[in-house]
This record gives sequence, C-alpha cells and structure tokens, in this order.
Amino acid sequence: MPQTSPRPDAIIPDESIFDYVFGDIAPEFADKVAFVDSGATTTYSELKSMIEAFAGALAHRGIGKGDVVALHCPNSTTFAVAYHGILRANATVTTVATLATAEDVAKQLTASGAKMILTTSAIGWAGTHGAENAGFTEDQVVGLTGVHGIAEMLAEGHPAPEQDIDPSTDVAVIPFSSGTTGVPKGVMLSHTNLIANLVQVADGTPTVLGSDTIAVTPLPFFHIYGMNALLNLLLRLRATQYTMSKFDLGDFLEIIQDHKANFAFIAPPIAVALAKHPMVDEYDTSSMKTMLSGAASLKEELALQVEQRLNMDMVQGYGMTELSPVSHLRVGDGSPLNSIGTAVCNTEFKLVDVDSDDLAEIPVPESGHSAAGELWVRGPQVMLGYLNNEEATNQTIVDGGWLRTGDMAELDEHGNTYIVDRLKELIKYKGYQVAPAELEAVLLGHPDIADAACSGVFDRDGEEIPKAYVVPQAGAELSADDVMEYVGQRVAPYKKVRAVEFMEAIPKSATGKILRKDLKAMEAARV
Repeated sequence: MPQTSPRPDAIIPDESIFDYVFGDIAPEFADKVAFVDSGATTTYSELKSMIEAFAGALAHRGIGKGDVVALHCPNSTTFAVAYHGILRANATVTTVATLATAEDVAKQLTASGAKMILTTSAIGWAGTHGAENAGFTEDQVVGLTGVHGIAEMLAEGHPAPEQDIDPSTDVAVIPFSSGTTGVPKGVMLSHTNLIANLVQVADGTPTVLGSDTIAVTPLPFFHIYGMNALLNLLLRLRATQYTMSKFDLGDFLEIIQDHKANFAFIAPPIAVALAKHPMVDEYDTSSMKTMLSGAASLKEELALQVEQRLNMDMVQGYGMTELSPVSHLRVGDGSPLNSIGTAVCNTEFKLVDVDSDDLAEIPVPESGHSAAGELWVRGPQVMLGYLNNEEATNQTIVDGGWLRTGDMAELDEHGNTYIVDRLKELIKYKGYQVAPAELEAVLLGHPDIADAACSGVFDRDGEEIPKAYVVPQAGAELSADDVMEYVGQRVAPYKKVRAVEFMEAIPKSATGKILRKDLKAMEAARV
C-alpha cells in the first residue's frame, strides 16, 4: 500500500504562477525589501511593477503564449524580473546554466525551440555565441546589462498583456535536468506544478520559514531548486533574500554576520565548507537558525558537524527537477537526521523492488529498515513530461502517474525515508551492491579529507571495484593506503575502497551533485 504524507492535503490554487506569487501584495508588504542585490534593495511593490513593465516590453517584441524564451543570467534582481516577466507575458522560460558553454547554449536553444535569449555580459560571451551557433538573428538576442539593457526595456512603458494561462496544461518552465548520469532532458513543468510545490514546501516548513525570514541564497536560480524552492518560495512568503551571483564562503559568512541572516538554502559542498574551513570561526554566525540542504544527499555526520559548529538546525529536502522539485522534507526532530523525512502534503510514494518480475512494493518494516527499493512518487508536483521525448516520458512516468525517481531508498517503521543511492550508480562488487554515497560519507569523516567521491571502476580482471577520488586538506600528508585503511575499518569487507586517486577538485554540478559521469568518462579515456 503506497505511503502518504502525515500532513493533510492542502488546496492547490488554480491560477498562474505570477498571480500566486505577486497577485495580492498586502499593504504591509508593499514597501518591504524583497531583494538585496550587491547592496541595492528592491521592495515588493517595486519588483511587481518592474515585472509587469518587462512583460510589456517582451510583448512589444512579439513574445506571447506558446513562445519559449531562454534566460541566461546569474542570481540577481534582474533574474527575478526577467523570469517572472517572461511568465507574465504568457510565455515559457527555459533557464540556462550560468557556466554553460556556447555549445551547451546552442543545444538548449535548439532543443527548447526558444524564440529569444536574454543574456548578460556578467557571465561571458557564451550566451551570445551560443545563440549565433543556433542560428539566432541579432534581434533574437537581448542583453540585460549595459546601455540598452533591462533598464531601457523597463522605461519603454508598454503595458503588460492580458493573462492567458491554463495553469494545469500550459508549460511555465523548461529547466533541463542536471545530467549527472546522462544527457540532460528538457523537463516540462506547468504553472500548477510549481504552485503545488510552493504550497507543499510552505506547508512543511511553517516553523522555519515565513515573512520574518532573512535568507541568503547562494544556489543558482537557473536550477529548479534555486528557481522554485528558493526564489519563488521566499517571494511568496514575503521574506527578504540576499542574493549571491556565485558562492563565495567569505561573502556568505559576511552576509550572515552583517545582515543577521537567519536562514540559508545550501547544498552539500557548502556544508562541507562550513564544517571544515577555518574561515568560519572568523565570523559571527549566531543569527543563523536554520539551513535547508538539498540538490544532493546530505550525510548525517556532516550535518551534525555543521549543526554543532554553527549552533543551528539542519533541514534536509529531497527532490528532483521532475518533481518541481520537492517530494520529502525532514524538518525538526520528528525524523532522524540521516533521513529525508516524510512526504510533503498531497503526495504518495512507495518503494519498488526493481529486481522482481512484478515490481512488487516493499512494505514498511515492523522495526529497523526495509529492504532497499526504487522510490516512486505521485502528486501534483510531478512534471508534465520530457520535452519532445515521449519515450523517456513513458519510461519515467508509469502505471497511473507514478514517477520513477531512479533513487534507491529504505523505509523505517515510522515511514521515514532514507536515500541509499542512485539506482544506476550502485557499484556491484562480487555480487554485492555498494552505495557510493555511503563510502563518501565515511571518507568525509576523515579529518584530512576536504572532499571525496566514489564510483565503480573495472580492474584488470574485469571486476567492478569501489574507487575513491579524494581531495586532501591543505598541507595534509595522506596516502592511498591511509584512505583504504580508514574506510576498511568502518565498513563491511565487501564495501572496502579498492583504489584511490587524489584530485584537486571533485567534478560537481552547479548545485553540488557529484558528476559521476565525468569520473567515468575520465576513467574511460585512460583505457
């Protein structure tokens, strides 16, 4: 029997994402600061007016319902205005990674069918050159910075068009999945998908998020986590957010200290820095009350290190682009720190035995943990499907709307969920399944290891073995034998690390996911 959220279902409004976030700004919030961006402040009433003016400028340029507009812009007030301006113009946004190459940009413009790209000089020429490679004309490339940038567009004075949105079927955004294990796919998310998840996350975090929240937001807005769980949620709650165009530990700590930030959205690499970097002790972080980690699994030991060092609470969320993005939240002491907690409201889930012929559901155990199975999720936050890829859609959304996450998980007797690892990333050593995430958690517990990743490689006999990729702490004297011995003392014999490579940095996505496909590609190039 599928599991449900312990929280009662909530009403999901049937309206556009713009109306849900900005439609009713109460008088007490009109002059409240929504953004602090490089010292410049923007109030909620100013932000709404800018968005409507930008929508008018886009409509004047022929952008409307059915059109896709690419947005290539770092975290900023400009991003928020452009993003919501596109939506307010009844069009669809496809967000482009800030570090995308010109080739990446060209591929996404072509795949998404974009009619226009909005880009900035702040992140180089990739946007412009990518547009050229995709065959865009000069008037299809709009610069948001410079003399003829967004300020000039806002000053044109064109009224925003009438809204023409079917919330449940119209595609609001097409983010591209991170591609940690394969080629990125365009994920079609409706207005209802986005709104549903805002309702769900707000419902699950009333004790840690609200209008009194002062948040620092270093994670990229182009990614669904930053786009919906950070940007849109904080705007809907009428919180104040300090944006960061890119993560810098010193700047992050300075914002907390100088502006008394009490909430932060982070990813595991930031947690590693907060747990291990000596710079943290140079700043007053006493205002920080809660941090929510997402985008990748946060290990228990690492979470505890951050909590103890900063004297605050760690919250963990789980999700993916295809879930808009959240399906589970661990908030407060009701769920173990090493779990992703329970499902958000309006959400069903189950664990499926992928090795069984009938894909049998794994039951909740009477005690301890269940066997591991693939996590399946069903709810209003599940995507419409993959853009122009019916085959992939049908492989991912199955059996009456269940989304196959591709993540292996376990359940305890209270319904708490524990992510084991990606289904495709499990290492099969002599018939045993070894989860890279478990080994990474052990490695990060070593005082001389700054960062680490694990992946399966093949030895001379064709046997897949666990290999560790290790970034030593500065000045540490660490050998491969030291690493293997450390891990071997803490795991079952079949889980031992059998090879070690030292690196300057672990390849990761912008949101902190380990890019194991890059590690595998590196190994393949050596053969």
